[in-house]
Amino acid sequence: MRPPPRTALGFLLLLLLPPAPDAARKLTPCQQCRALVDKFNQGMANTAKKNFGGGNTAWEEKTLSKYEFSEIRLLEILEGLCESSDFECNQMVEQQEERLEAWWLQLKKKYPDLFEWFCVQTLKVCCSPGTYGPACSACQGGSERPCSGNGHCNGDGSRQGDGSCQCHIGYQGPLCKDCVSSYFSSLRNETHSICTACDESCKTCSGPTNRDCLECEEGWTRVEDTCLDVDECAAETPPCSETQYCENVNGSYTCEECDSTCVGCTGKGPAKCKECVSGYSKEDGQCADVDECSLVEKACKRENENCYNTPGSFVCVCPEGFAETEDACVPTAQGEVPEENPVQPQPPSREDL
Repeated sequence: MRPPPRTALGFLLLLLLPPAPDAARKLTPCQQCRALVDKFNQGMANTAKKNFGGGNTAWEEKTLSKYEFSEIRLLEILEGLCESSDFECNQMVEQQEERLEAWWLQLKKKYPDLFEWFCVQTLKVCCSPGTYGPACSACQGGSERPCSGNGHCNGDGSRQGDGSCQCHIGYQGPLCKDCVSSYFSSLRNETHSICTACDESCKTCSGPTNRDCLECEEGWTRVEDTCLDVDECAAETPPCSETQYCENVNGSYTCEECDSTCVGCTGKGPAKCKECVSGYSKEDGQCADVDECSLVEKACKRENENCYNTPGSFVCVCPEGFAETEDACVPTAQGEVPEENPVQPQPPSREDL
């Protein structure tokens, strides 16, 4: 049989390769520029005290102060901007090195914000905070407080997006000034709008407590002027099955399984059983295992048979040296009488039953 062609194998390998993670996706031009500026600023911080070792401060200031604005320092910063494997970063530095050098030597004092000068004004790949799109238009609500401070402007700081507001939790509306259901307006004036969560019992409200509900949330009911929790477990028809008990929680309930010893129950554990399963009986108020082997009436009927109690039941086993017959356990050796206390085999575990 001939092997498949290499092209087919290559295609198969491509199908088997996992998709590239989100972190490996290509950065936008604005993200690339912002990352470069962040590294440049970090490089400035790392080299701020370089060549000033202490001691003769006057001599250092006279002889070495030039380093602060020198091309040597610029070169050190540029060399630390990119990892050797980061092609896009290295390409950008190579393309923009002259501009960065011009800013460093001539324009830094006039334009101290490198991001604004380099990414926004020079390369025009980003916008100032509070603006968006090709023309760096003001976001909804203005560039000073986009979306009333209660949301994120789509495309904020980039040449992308449409400037619309993506509101934070609790807010809605084109400018994120309005409150959603289950929130109320705790402050609203010409400049600010603050929405605060209602009490959990309220679907809508005018204030923070369960007395301020305009409408009760599901699972709550109005008693006079207050929304109170409905105890579903106290309903005439129980909401849980016969093998479960009901636990009330705020606004709802949960159904929990009864103890394994119970036939019906009112709560957690063997003390809350309505009745006990076969092999258990009420003892000191809770369902306890019945030791069938200690009852007056023998549980194991065959002669010489040993009884072993198990949780909820018992087993009958012939002692060691005895063989089972339909009516009795009989010695296996000729003429031997079984010992009074023969070595007893370990009773089977509950899992074996």
